[in-house]
Amino acid sequence: MRVSDRSKSAAAALLATTFVLFAAPDERAQAQTVQTQTVEAQTVQAQTAQTQAGPAAGEAAPGEAEPHIVPADRSKTVAGTALDKIKGVAKQAGDILGRVPCLPPKGGAKSIGSLPRVARKLADRRPVVIVAFGSSSTQGYGSSSPAFTYPNRLAAMLRRHYPHSDITVVNSGKGGEDAPEMMQRLKTTVLDAQPDLVIWQVGTNAILRDLDPADTGRLVDDGIRAIQSAGADIVLVDPQYAPRVNERPEHAGKMIKALGRLAELRHVGIFPRFEVMKEWHEQQAIPFDKFVIADGLHMNDWGYACFAQLLGDGIIRSVDQVRLGTAGPGDVTAFRPM
Repeated sequence: MRVSDRSKSAAAALLATTFVLFAAPDERAQAQTVQTQTVEAQTVQAQTAQTQAGPAAGEAAPGEAEPHIVPADRSKTVAGTALDKIKGVAKQAGDILGRVPCLPPKGGAKSIGSLPRVARKLADRRPVVIVAFGSSSTQGYGSSSPAFTYPNRLAAMLRRHYPHSDITVVNSGKGGEDAPEMMQRLKTTVLDAQPDLVIWQVGTNAILRDLDPADTGRLVDDGIRAIQSAGADIVLVDPQYAPRVNERPEHAGKMIKALGRLAELRHVGIFPRFEVMKEWHEQQAIPFDKFVIADGLHMNDWGYACFAQLLGDGIIRSVDQVRLGTAGPGDVTAFRPM
């Protein structure tokens, strides 16, 4: 193998290793696969170079009936493809919000509420468990890969901000569900995980099914009390502003008001996804197809990424307020755009 070829292979391996170390969990798994392909490609290159150079002294050459030749251009193609995959994943993760800026609501964002349990654990550098509870937009329908779901984007953001804490974000989203189905699995998929924070996205499928917002509110209230009894912090996430939801404006309005009243009554945080996404479209003039996929309901990679960033900003701001002593246990303010 020529020195230049060896250097290129070493650089590819180094880039793969670096990406694996700093990627989010699902990105890391993909990068590890690509890294393995890169190492295999280097082995093929070494075998190719040895074959082209001929047998070493005292070593028998392969017989004509046993050809042992790997085309050089094939090995280069494998190595090049592996390197391109690594670069592609890193670039996609790095510049997704550069395509369209993810801006905070005009006038600034208010706190999503006091998160005392999370704040204490982060201050003590103890492990933190967050459960993202919800339906298909928590599960990540519409994203190009698991790495671009909002729970994974949020996990990566919080780990960068709090590098001394072991932060786990569990994706407990299940497509098609709303409060009735979610309450049936609240214990097994949320409470049994012993969460420090539950981010509960709810209400969209109730709107699409024309369920009574009052019935949904009663179920969510029961769920909030169960989560609070377990000692976890809570942030509610209301429905998305998207064409399918906007077809039922009256029902959507009632659902959003019901969840807002619950947040105030039970002193829990709320992230108003509907108002945030409405501002993307109406104030920032972002077309729906830039943050919603073709079904007119679910977010795309950019939508999930911006949602995760704004939600993460709110969590960090609220945690810092508690750590600095500027927010009391009952200080819960809905995060509303101005």
